[in-house]
Amino acid sequence: MKLLRLSLLLLLVVKPPNPCQSKRLVGPFSAGPSGRIKGGEEAEVGFAPYQVSLQPIVGYHNCGGAILNENWIITAGHCVENFVPALVNVVTGTNKWAEPGAVYYTAEIHMHCMYDKPYMHNDIALVKLTQNITFNELTQPIALPIRPVQPGEEIVLTGWGADVPYGSALEDLQKLTMGFVPFNECFETFNRTSNMGVGHICTFSREGEGSCHGDSGGPLVSNGRLVGVVNWGRPCGVGLPDVQANVYYYLDWIRSKISGNDKCYY
Repeated sequence: MKLLRLSLLLLLVVKPPNPCQSKRLVGPFSAGPSGRIKGGEEAEVGFAPYQVSLQPIVGYHNCGGAILNENWIITAGHCVENFVPALVNVVTGTNKWAEPGAVYYTAEIHMHCMYDKPYMHNDIALVKLTQNITFNELTQPIALPIRPVQPGEEIVLTGWGADVPYGSALEDLQKLTMGFVPFNECFETFNRTSNMGVGHICTFSREGEGSCHGDSGGPLVSNGRLVGVVNWGRPCGVGLPDVQANVYYYLDWIRSKISGNDKCYY
């Protein structure tokens, strides 16, 4: 699931977007799109009931996301930065993004107040829906973390991202178990790039596995709690860590937005 960041923008008014156009590429290289969980395996039905597909037009997968409660979805900022609410349709309750269990519509998009300041930092957003989600065995919220990720803990990535750079989204939801990479180690791996900061965590399994185009915004879960949101990496599965938004770091901001407080935490 190696994810590159890429936004679909105004082309939507001319022609339908190509599926799977979201994930960022790491800084010194070009900033193109990235899509599937590369090297993953098909997830069982109901494996990740919190997983959603964000679709600018129903039937075209763009990014992943996760259900926080009956009204709110969390995703990456670059997945929604160029869209009005009417172009963020949320598909829930399915392992096949083209076969929705249900479709919900967006009332509000809340980008982090320091999104992309500096570049690739604070890449996180919340989507408020126009109506409550109906929960069932295939549609459930994911709990927020209560502590930082610890070394040695397994992290599960899910998504429909491509298995090759700039490829098409996979039909069936994929899953991949990854390990946590300590920040300093990851920072050195990317030559101390300014695109990384304390709001990021890194994950890695092995060469040939990772996030890819279309995985952006998707959930990373450890011990039943949401610990990361797919942000960026070098596509796809090239033997380097993937860089994710650290959900624990953004807890105050998330809670503030959901409660209706516009205070910015960073």
